[in-house]
Amino acid sequence: MNAPVRRALISVYDKQGIADFARALAGMGVEILSSGGTARALAEAGVPVRQIQEWTGFPEMLGHRVVTLHPKVHGGILALRDDPAHQADMATYGIEPVDLVCVGLYPFEKAIAAEGCTLEQAVEMIDIGGPTMVRAAAKNHRYVTVVTDAAQYAAVLDDLRAHDGATSAALRARLALEAFSLTAHYDAAISGYLAARAGDEFPDRLTLSYRKVHTTRYGENPHQAGAFYRSGNTEEACVGTARVLGGREISYNNYFDANGAFELVKDFDEPTVAIIKHANPAGCAIDADLVEAYRKAYFGDVNAAMGGIVAVNRPVTVELAEAIAFSYNRWGKDAGAGGFYAEIIIAPSFAPGAADAIVEGKAWGKNVRLLETGAITGARNREKYLKYVVGGLLVQQRDLTALNEESWSCVTRRRPTDKEMEDIRFAWLVCKHVKSNAIVLAKDRALLGAGAGQMSRVNSARMAAHLARQYGGTGTVDLAGCVVASDAFFPFPDGLDVAAEAGAAAVIQPGGGKKDEDVIARADELGLAMIFTGTRHFNH
Repeated sequence: MNAPVRRALISVYDKQGIADFARALAGMGVEILSSGGTARALAEAGVPVRQIQEWTGFPEMLGHRVVTLHPKVHGGILALRDDPAHQADMATYGIEPVDLVCVGLYPFEKAIAAEGCTLEQAVEMIDIGGPTMVRAAAKNHRYVTVVTDAAQYAAVLDDLRAHDGATSAALRARLALEAFSLTAHYDAAISGYLAARAGDEFPDRLTLSYRKVHTTRYGENPHQAGAFYRSGNTEEACVGTARVLGGREISYNNYFDANGAFELVKDFDEPTVAIIKHANPAGCAIDADLVEAYRKAYFGDVNAAMGGIVAVNRPVTVELAEAIAFSYNRWGKDAGAGGFYAEIIIAPSFAPGAADAIVEGKAWGKNVRLLETGAITGARNREKYLKYVVGGLLVQQRDLTALNEESWSCVTRRRPTDKEMEDIRFAWLVCKHVKSNAIVLAKDRALLGAGAGQMSRVNSARMAAHLARQYGGTGTVDLAGCVVASDAFFPFPDGLDVAAEAGAAAVIQPGGGKKDEDVIARADELGLAMIFTGTRHFNH
């Protein structure tokens, strides 16, 4: 059924657009109730407004903490219009119906994000009356229209005009859903803040709130529905808040792979390019020349690079854009048998002309998704890393440990050279982003080959060596003197044998296995230098 709107209660913190909305309501004959700053803003804009204190006959008190917490307000919102007992109570106590509630809550999240916000300041920004009215109106949405966002104003006015001053049941139901989602999010932000203040990383009840950005065409597979939701607790440059400059719609898998690619390059301070395919690095390299970094990353696995995600931790220059667009043409037959195209290019920014060089340079350019994240800073989101299992949720801290060299120790007779140490640092950070069991071979701060996701570590080593030999087969690099990184300890010495056979001269691994002594002895026999980090980087 449609519900006539004759009286509206308006109380918003953010006044943008509220005068026009209230003026339009008043023009339809709606009585406007308000108080405090909202009432002043409406009156100054020439909108007829009745003070809530006058309407209830009870003054606001406790520094404006108690204004709408009154039986006349909540009775008017909650009363069932077709219930005789409710109507009798309203007549007895002089309660008039409120047909539309428009509330904008105190910006609690914005307040706590401000530098230097104290607990007292945060507590004062916890809205009580607002959420109470929102929940009451949403509960009684059979009769009451609840408006919680300025983006809803136009739709509400259109609906009122279309139904002769009433709102449709469909609109009220949708607005009620959005209202309860809002109050749930608001309470989640407050509980999360208080848990953080108490030092409780894993509270007994974990409430999560995300806002949908868009529905993807499907999930991992076409028979699975999917959507992308954004966290409201985002401070760092990331996929979640990246601006889409062009290209096709981003898919479910694109989001996941783009996140993996960008998180990898964010671990490096120097100019770095990575290419991700199916959640694993196919190539990664550091070089002061971004085009050279891209070339080395591309040749990490030219076959896997096709259709991959390209991530850069520096602005994309026109020169780099042209190198990406013309990889196959630029480097000839060794650049892969099937040509090249990118699914996504993600970077802090794109220099003038860089996006055009990609979009207009190749036929696939108009489809590639260009994601601009903004500058990479030291900021890190406070959110946890989540994994869903059937019937539950695993929650952990994000793995933000990078090069904790103060915990490293050389366990072999031979120590790594300065050149090997450069490659060891690089390989260790790349290995962190490879799916376990992870083995990485690297040289000249470029990924030569990665073994990922194998059930045994020696098979990961074989895979990495195989890919490294393919890289070396292009004549681009001599494998002799490369380094090997392992995300967890070598359970047996056989992984070292595979790496040494491929040309490895130095190893970095966490250590901590029962066979460590055997592994160290074998490394000494092979003339390898080996670092134990004491830190594991499983990435399941």
